[in-house]
Amino acid sequence: MPLSEHEQRLLDQIEQALYAEDPKWANTVRISDPRSHYKRRLVKASIGFTLGVVLLMVGVVSNAIWLGVAGFVVMLATCLWGLSSWKRMNGFGGESGSSAAAPPQGGGRRSKRPGFMERMEERWRRRNDER
Repeated sequence: MPLSEHEQRLLDQIEQALYAEDPKWANTVRISDPRSHYKRRLVKASIGFTLGVVLLMVGVVSNAIWLGVAGFVVMLATCLWGLSSWKRMNGFGGESGSSAAAPPQGGGRRSKRPGFMERMEERWRRRNDER
């Protein structure tokens, strides 16, 4: 639904006030391609993963178990963070407007494949029809 003229003017005024208040933030938000945001997150996640590996190795060499565990936790967290960024950057994030708003079809199933029981019933029917 398009905005009315009055609503569009108010939105433009709010946008200009935000840009005047914090130009650095406005420049960051103004980026048209959201993939660049996820690319930055991937770079940060890879740096964090490397830091986690270093912490893990230092913990192993110095016999500080807590440092090794902390390194592993950092590696795990940054790996998950980077994976979620990679998924969203490539369109696998599930944040698309049409699929999120539409209820899943087939009684709550997300996949279009029939379930295990449906396949077994179909096989049973085919066997009985052959006889």
